[in-house]
Amino acid sequence: MKIAITGATGFIGRHLARTLAAEGHETVLIARGRDRRDPAIRTLARATFVAADLSDPAPLADAFTSCDAIAHCAGINRETSTQTYLRVHVDGTAHVIEAARRASVPRLLLLSFLRARPDCGSPYHESKWAAEELVRHSGLDYTVLKAGMTYGLGDHMLDHLSHTLHTIPIFATVGLREEPIRPVAVDDVVDLILAALLHGRLSRQTVFVLGPESMRLSDAVRRVAAAIGRKVFILPAPVWFHFALARFFERTMQIPLVAKAQVRMLAEGCREPAPFADPPPPDLAPRRQFTTERIRRCLPAAGAFRLSDLRCTC
Repeated sequence: MKIAITGATGFIGRHLARTLAAEGHETVLIARGRDRRDPAIRTLARATFVAADLSDPAPLADAFTSCDAIAHCAGINRETSTQTYLRVHVDGTAHVIEAARRASVPRLLLLSFLRARPDCGSPYHESKWAAEELVRHSGLDYTVLKAGMTYGLGDHMLDHLSHTLHTIPIFATVGLREEPIRPVAVDDVVDLILAALLHGRLSRQTVFVLGPESMRLSDAVRRVAAAIGRKVFILPAPVWFHFALARFFERTMQIPLVAKAQVRMLAEGCREPAPFADPPPPDLAPRRQFTTERIRRCLPAAGAFRLSDLRCTC
């Protein structure tokens, strides 16, 4: 099959592209081309890279030509002057749908967020929900995948946690009373995407994907610390403290240590969908545990944060 992937240089997009390539499928990798953390993704076997954003359906329609399905994985977790939640999540999804119609691509999967919902006061959550609604009413054969906190090689979670613990072995809880999370392995997310796009499963469904174990974020941090051989000191902190940190990091870091949208996610927990979603079928339910051994396999090169992580450096 031939599958188009938007956000193909992003974390989940890269893992999906590599799995499809390994299984012998053709891919069209669509991205702005600014994420260069993994340049090898552009040279995958049977892959075509298309440098495009989501602002115009015409080039997207050209890229989608002869594709059997689209995995719409593009998204942002912080806004900039040119990339806003409205432009990327809402308008971008509308353009992907229009391009799919023009190119006669029958199937579309949208990667959304577990807690995306309307009227909740978070522009990130609300824009993701608006994108879901566009897809559900598109007339295409769709799947909306509401994913929780996803980890794996090249993610933000393990990458930033490990670099933080190498820099300063202190972690502040997100709230004086932590809400549970259920970390899900990126391989489990990819398995669900493949089931939908390659095998026609999860048709016209909104499905959530969560890891098999519920824990506090501080417990996850302790496991990461154990995996890198560091001792960590856990300190309680109110949610407003993390929003203040997020504002600072969004202004100063290339990839923020934490963004305001992520603080909101952690403050309300990531263990159940909102407002609704179906569970995955039993044979596709995530089973990969968040173990120290699995964490080690997903860690970046050891080291502290560097000057190159700051936005003021080139």
